[in-house]
Amino acid sequence: MAPKGFLALVLHAHLPFVRHPEHERFLEETWLFEAITETYLPLLRVMDGWNRDGVRWRLTMSLTPTLCSMLDDELLRERYVQHIGRLQLLAEQEVERTRPLPEFHSSALMYQRAFRDCRQDFVERHKRDLTGAFRRHMEAGNLEIITCGATHGFLPLMQNHPEAVRAQVALGVAQYRKTFRRDPAGIWNAECGFFPGLDAILQREGVRYFFVDSHGLLFGTKRPRYGVFAPLRTPSGPYAFGRDQESSRAVWSAKLGYPGDPRYREFYRDIGFDLDLNYLRPTMGDGETRTATGIKYHRISADHKELHDKEPYVEKEAREAAGQHAGHFLFSRQQQILHLDSLMGGKPPIIVSPYDAELFGHWWYEGPDFLDQLVRKIHFDQQDIALITPGEYLAAHPDAQESMPSMSSWGYGGYSEVWLEGSNDWIYRHLEKATERMIALAREHESPDPLTRRALNQCARELLLAQASDWAFIMKTNTVVDYARRRTETHLGQFLKLWEMIQARRIDEAALAVIESRDNIFDDLDYRIYAPASDAGRKESGRLPAPQPVG
Repeated sequence: MAPKGFLALVLHAHLPFVRHPEHERFLEETWLFEAITETYLPLLRVMDGWNRDGVRWRLTMSLTPTLCSMLDDELLRERYVQHIGRLQLLAEQEVERTRPLPEFHSSALMYQRAFRDCRQDFVERHKRDLTGAFRRHMEAGNLEIITCGATHGFLPLMQNHPEAVRAQVALGVAQYRKTFRRDPAGIWNAECGFFPGLDAILQREGVRYFFVDSHGLLFGTKRPRYGVFAPLRTPSGPYAFGRDQESSRAVWSAKLGYPGDPRYREFYRDIGFDLDLNYLRPTMGDGETRTATGIKYHRISADHKELHDKEPYVEKEAREAAGQHAGHFLFSRQQQILHLDSLMGGKPPIIVSPYDAELFGHWWYEGPDFLDQLVRKIHFDQQDIALITPGEYLAAHPDAQESMPSMSSWGYGGYSEVWLEGSNDWIYRHLEKATERMIALAREHESPDPLTRRALNQCARELLLAQASDWAFIMKTNTVVDYARRRTETHLGQFLKLWEMIQARRIDEAALAVIESRDNIFDDLDYRIYAPASDAGRKESGRLPAPQPVG
């Protein structure tokens, strides 16, 4: 029996490039380690379980170039092994400490198992190669991995310089080819940011589809005949899929959605802030600063009590909640699909439900279990809905209404307010000037000597790293603002230093080598990716080598 409609689950896996070899341990590197422990390894474990049990599944994930670069970095891989080892030691201590505290002891045992499994999976099962682990699921036909702009730059705020937009997109596509040995079918534009004209750049780089928030489709040049439940074809060719608000809200919203259930684990109460610092010091990021350990003994609790009043976490009750919510999510999507099927005149509806991947496991501890049970219920318990990837949907249903989506994002307010407001607007005059200078450098230096070429390539890296939307986002949300400001200022400062060396024709090789060793992302980058498209010398400049055929 053919399904009446489709569900596309899309997980956006991204972290900014954080790598500090100049320090033995660096606090912000734990962002990656937490994501590996709480999101990426649990998701791989769930996928392996589906395969083991014969479950038909389809999932779409973006693995951004910065994330892949860190996952493939030997220094960071080794530091993760050290990190999970410290957590194993802490969990063993916690098992002993909580023996007289039965309300916490079962959770301590849970963390002991979890950290042991993570180390075993990372070192033995996946041989420290998580991009390879995800790639194997893609090659089996179950996982559709898509790319993103090189450093997750917010493209609508770069549109004054098409060369900068093209560099983000082209380098993201090239890095994908290098990592996954094939062309990407789709792209996750950072923050779902879109502006009219971006479709032409995507088409030029061979991208077939992208995503926008619902209003991006609804406020396009033509009213979409099927709302957000079918893709639109842009004038240049790539297809735009729109986010479904109803299914997104059920999972995203901490107050109205599933993650706010009182049975789930409380994210903000962690023993890193509760216990004596001397007890915790061996496992802290720098040995002195209090930070989250990932060991959390409390649940959200009824009425969302204050942190000091939270009730003990009960794993069994939380897992039951995940199953109930998976059932509710499926029932709601079935009703949605049945209603849409009655309205769309034979056009099969597709519900696109995109989320940050780190929501599943890191922010919402039970998220991977919710996803596991949802996919199993879709496979075993009904026939109305089938899981699908956007690429599969387009292969089966290529006909689409033509329209140009409107400028939009999925951030607060739906446009650029998150990334351009009072806390972060100061960065853009500097980014604009650096971009102008980078374009000029690419135009003026056609055949530089090897040392100058290295400096030019590093200029491009520093600009790309400064453009990451993460820094403006952090400034807006007022979290680790000092670090975000420092990263922005450091990359722009290093760009300026290198630019001055190039202009003066006196390049300090030792100083350049220090910058290269720290910001070593995109080792095959060619600075000519910033040459204007009309320059005859561009051709394939900036692109990484073409991939070899898989198999």
